Amino acid sequence: MKIPKIMMATAVGLAVSAGSALADSTVRLVEVITSPPRTVLLKKQIAEFEAANPGVKVEVVSLPWGQAFEKLLTMVQAGDTPDVVEMPERWIALYANNGQLADLGPYMAKWDDAKTLGERAKQFGSSVNDTQYMIPYGYYINALFWNKKLFKEAGLDGPPATLDDFVADAKKISAIPGKYGYCLRGGPGAFNGMHMFMNIAQGKGGYFNEDGTSTFNEEGSVKGLQMLADMYKDGSAPKDSVSWGFNETVTGFYSGTCAMLNQDPDALLGVADKMSADDFAVAPLPVGPNGKSYPTLSYVGWTMFANSKVKDDAWKLMATLLSPKDNLEWTKEVGVLPIHNGADQDAHFKTEQFKGWFEELSDPGKYEMVTPPTQLENLGSFVENVAIKDFQQVLLGQKSAKQATDEWAAFLTKEQQDWMAKNKK
Repeated sequence: MKIPKIMMATAVGLAVSAGSALADSTVRLVEVITSPPRTVLLKKQIAEFEAANPGVKVEVVSLPWGQAFEKLLTMVQAGDTPDVVEMPERWIALYANNGQLADLGPYMAKWDDAKTLGERAKQFGSSVNDTQYMIPYGYYINALFWNKKLFKEAGLDGPPATLDDFVADAKKISAIPGKYGYCLRGGPGAFNGMHMFMNIAQGKGGYFNEDGTSTFNEEGSVKGLQMLADMYKDGSAPKDSVSWGFNETVTGFYSGTCAMLNQDPDALLGVADKMSADDFAVAPLPVGPNGKSYPTLSYVGWTMFANSKVKDDAWKLMATLLSPKDNLEWTKEVGVLPIHNGADQDAHFKTEQFKGWFEELSDPGKYEMVTPPTQLENLGSFVENVAIKDFQQVLLGQKSAKQATDEWAAFLTKEQQDWMAKNKK
C-alpha cells in the first residue's frame, strides 16, 4: 500500500511498531528448510535489508520441511502466491513449466555481484528451459561421517573404502550392545541417500540412459537398494530409522547410537556442536565395484514468482541475501558450500572437518557428482512422496526391491521420454 508523503511524515513512530501495515511495499518470503538457527539468521539478514531499504517490509512464512512441498503447492494453487521462495532444485520444473516463476536473467544482468558468482550457480539455476529461474545459495554434497571411538571399539582403524567394507563395518559395530553401524534415513528426505547407494552399487551415476530409459531397475541399482534393506533387517541400523529424517539421523550419530552417517555439510553444524572434533571425522563416500563413487550434489536457492506485484523490491531482497557477504554468513550457518568465487578460501572451510567433501570435489575421476533431473515437472512429488513410501515398504519387507525399482523406472522413463519428445531439437 502506497502511503502519501504527508502521512508518512507524521507516522514514522507508528510505522516502526506497526510493521507491514504501514510499509510502502511488503515482500512475502517463504522458507521451506526451516530450523530455529536458520530462521534467526534469515530474519537478522532481512532486518539489515529493511534498515537499508526504508519503506520495504519483508513478511517471512516458515513452512516445516516435512510438509513444505505440499503446503507450498496448496498455497500456490489457492492463489496465495508468495513473492520470493526458498526452493529445492527438484521443485523448479513444476512451477517454471507452468509459467509461475520469473526469469531472473534481466535482473542478474544489472547485478554487480554477478561478477563473482560461480559458473555452477548460473548453470544449475538455469537447468529448466535454459532460463535463470533460480539462483542457488549453496551446494549440498554427500560424504561419510564416522565415529572414531565406535570404530576403534569394533577393532576398526579407519572409515570404509568400499561398499563391501561399509556393510561389513556396519555389521561389526552393530555387534556392540546398544550400538548400530549406520544411521539409515528412511523418512523425509531419504531419497538422495537411497539413490546414491543404488548408483554406487550399479557403478553408474545419474537417472537415465541416453534413450531416456531409467537406470533404477538395472541389476546393480536393485542390489544397492536391497543392500540397504538387508542392513536394516539384520540390525545394522536402528529399527525406528525406517521413519528417520534429517534431525533423527544427525542425533543418532552425535549421541553415539550409530557410527556412520552419510550427509551433507549442514549436518556438521549439529554434530560439531555435540561432539569433540577428536571423536569423529568426515571421509569421502565408499566406492563401488568399479572403483568409483557417486555423491549426490543438490542445491537450494531463491526464486521469484512471476505474478509478484513487488518484483523490484523482491529482487533487491534476493540480491542482498545472495551477496558475497550475506551468502558467506549464510553458508557457515546453514552448512552448504558457497556460490561466489573465492569464498571457499575462507578459514571456515579450511578445517579438517571439510576434508571429505573437498576431497570428493577435487577428484572428479573417482567421485562423479550426481544432480537431479530438474527438468521433470513431477520429480518433486516422486522424490518427496512416492519413493519414500515405497522405500519404507521395502525396508519393512512389504515390497521387494525389484518391484519398487520396476515401478520407479516405469514412472521415470515415461517422464523423461515425454520430456525428450517435447524438447526434440
